Amino acid sequence: MSKSFHATKAVVTGSSSGIGRAIAISLAKAGVEQLVVHYRSNESGAVETADALRDAGCEPVLLEADLASPAGRQALVAGSFESLGEVQTWVNNAGADVLTGEAAAMDFEGKLRHLLDVDVTGTILLSRTVADRLMNQFERMSSSLPASMVFIGWDQAPEGMEGDAGQMFGPVKAAVMAFAKSLAQTSGPRLRVNTIAPGWIRTSWGESTSDYWNDRAAGQSLMERWGNVDDIAKAVLYAADPANTFLTAQTLQLNGGFNRRF
Repeated sequence: MSKSFHATKAVVTGSSSGIGRAIAISLAKAGVEQLVVHYRSNESGAVETADALRDAGCEPVLLEADLASPAGRQALVAGSFESLGEVQTWVNNAGADVLTGEAAAMDFEGKLRHLLDVDVTGTILLSRTVADRLMNQFERMSSSLPASMVFIGWDQAPEGMEGDAGQMFGPVKAAVMAFAKSLAQTSGPRLRVNTIAPGWIRTSWGESTSDYWNDRAAGQSLMERWGNVDDIAKAVLYAADPANTFLTAQTLQLNGGFNRRF
């Protein structure tokens, strides 16, 4: 694997498991030397991610923070920059899980409010603060390359999907994607901002779901399969690559090619 991230430093929110862990490990293998592993409650998962980073030659920094709270966001920003100094890659991956665990028992309104608090309000307010730090960092070091911020969206948010999931995740992820576009307009050329918009990705929900959803996930992809966390990690590496200095304000649809014949 190319070491284009050699001697750089990164933060991946929500990196104690799943997509976030895959992104963190991929960054470590690409040459990131220090990486903040952020988690809210899954400390054991964060430790597992940290172990994997050490195996890849990367020094992990574990930080616990609730992104729905102002104090949690402040703690993550302060802890990240105090620990790393400069940051070249910031990945906004953290999001509320309302499909599995205790949150799955919430009613629609409860799930929606939780998603809005974490995925929209939390992500936007955190990102504005971080972006200011990253832009100031660029201005202090006029010869440095711009840092990169990557968001995780959803390929069906702009199009819509039926059911409660579509009515929850659609507006939430559409808001995140719209904010990323606006932040890119504000921050260029001092900071690059891009979004990865995955399609059907086999996470913990996908591993235990019904035959209907398995068939739908495969059928709606031209590649005839679920996506996986490593597919997303590869896309994040592309978007965040320090050498991709002309790539900003873009949304990469990562869905295996949406099958319009489905």
